Amino acid sequence: MSIFKDKVLLITGGTGSFGNAVLRRFLDSDIREIRIFSRDEKKQDDMRHALQNPKVKFYIGNVRDKSSVDVAMGGVDYVFSAAALKQVPSCEFFPMEATRTNVEGTSNVLLSAIEHGVKNVVVLSTDKAAYPINAMGISKALMEKVAIAKGRELGEDANTVICCTRYGNVMASRGSVIPLWVEQMREGKPITITDPNMTRFMMTLDDAVDLVVYAFTHAHNGDLFVQKAPAATLSTLAQALKEIYAQVNPKYGETEVKVIGTRHGEKLYETLVTREEMARAIDMGDYFRIPCDTRDLNYDKFFTVGNRDISVIEDYHSHNTRRLDVAGMKDLLLKLRFVREDLGLASKAKAREIRSE
Repeated sequence: MSIFKDKVLLITGGTGSFGNAVLRRFLDSDIREIRIFSRDEKKQDDMRHALQNPKVKFYIGNVRDKSSVDVAMGGVDYVFSAAALKQVPSCEFFPMEATRTNVEGTSNVLLSAIEHGVKNVVVLSTDKAAYPINAMGISKALMEKVAIAKGRELGEDANTVICCTRYGNVMASRGSVIPLWVEQMREGKPITITDPNMTRFMMTLDDAVDLVVYAFTHAHNGDLFVQKAPAATLSTLAQALKEIYAQVNPKYGETEVKVIGTRHGEKLYETLVTREEMARAIDMGDYFRIPCDTRDLNYDKFFTVGNRDISVIEDYHSHNTRRLDVAGMKDLLLKLRFVREDLGLASKAKAREIRSE
């Protein structure tokens, strides 16, 4: 944590699952101040009362309003840009709202960070930005393009370094399927699965924080970082949850699984790195670093110079990564705090009805 010693960190969208995970990681470190920027005063008030920590400062504002971002940005060294609309159905029905927050809002954060001399900005993205088929993924893909273009524009010798991180399904983040299925089991309802063969990357929130910290310490302007991650089918995930919660009550192990069919905007599998990106990706061990395309806007090159490797390279997606079986999925689920709490392996940190990280 040495790069954060005595530094000021700003988290936009800081009351969300990611912001809470960052706080758990950094509160006891040598960081000087963590600023939480969001538009939800109720969540901020809940967080303030729960933490009672003078190291954490709260700023009400909206990334859509650059002037409110500017207020929070003064004196900041590092930024986690996590503010986003990220629920697929909501974005499908209100795509302009997704655009205003995910694209225009991120642009406001980047411009403010540059103006205030921030050292590093990490923009959080999602696997749905790769070959996007829904409004949320499209807005996140354009968000990535905005951040990468701004990093490329700044160049290697700039005072501010801008990069993106792209990650897959973060288990038990707010609104995700794991807390939903646990509640369905507890209420005696069937677990509702869209397609049992659908695969998703599986990451914990701690993995997501690790990825962002890695990006802070290794990024060049315009980079995109991806963490290698295992995947599981929804069928495997459901079975693992049933077996874990059978330890709470044997009846949960007999929960019915109901297949409801694929919803609009959903993919059979998610891609973390496209084949075009894999052609220039640098393998960093646990991560891929994808440098930005530094060619200038010379259209002749786009018509006359190509890359034959792209034709034979495969995407990195949730169907061809390491596949978890039920035992492996259970091991990963047991890393989740609320699961350990439900099993009596950890003391309750939240109200009983809140089952997310």
